[in-house]
Amino acid sequence: MAGMKRAVLLSLVLVAACAAPPADKAQGPSSQPPLSRDAARIIPERRVAGVDYLIVDKSERLMVAYAQGQPVKAWRGQQFGDQPQGHKRFEGDERTPEGRYVIEGRNPGSAYHLSLKVSYPNAADRAFAAAQGRSPGGDIFLHGQPNSLPFGRVPGDWTDGCIALSNAEIEELWRIVPDGTQIEIRP
Repeated sequence: MAGMKRAVLLSLVLVAACAAPPADKAQGPSSQPPLSRDAARIIPERRVAGVDYLIVDKSERLMVAYAQGQPVKAWRGQQFGDQPQGHKRFEGDERTPEGRYVIEGRNPGSAYHLSLKVSYPNAADRAFAAAQGRSPGGDIFLHGQPNSLPFGRVPGDWTDGCIALSNAEIEELWRIVPDGTQIEIRP
């Protein structure tokens, strides 16, 4: 029995290591190690009072929360815009932004359970869109599932560029992510 438990544990560790983002991805703040090591160090039972930095890795569908430079919580399986690859450039392109932003507000009356507003577009996003004679779009949020959904999750990528989580996950983020928290969204 002990051998079987060890085999299961080893399998879980190997799966987690394989699923981690590549080490050559952009780094978070200088006080933070690469995301791949962070996800493996998180203790699932740890209670989190508040975080000061979020990293979302779109390719891994992984979000890691940090408090004082240390990873404290991870969530997997985020859902993105209908066109999940590439940085959001224009209104209606169905892409989720990439880059560094800030959580700048919250909407308790969201049509998607609860929502935390991401500061997209920033000055560079606005300048790029303006140079093309287009609107960069906006209203990018971390949010839950549609209020019209009785339970579960909408399958696949379905947002217009937001980052969707389960309702339980957005409730947890609502409690631990204050306005002003930095969020880095990686490809």
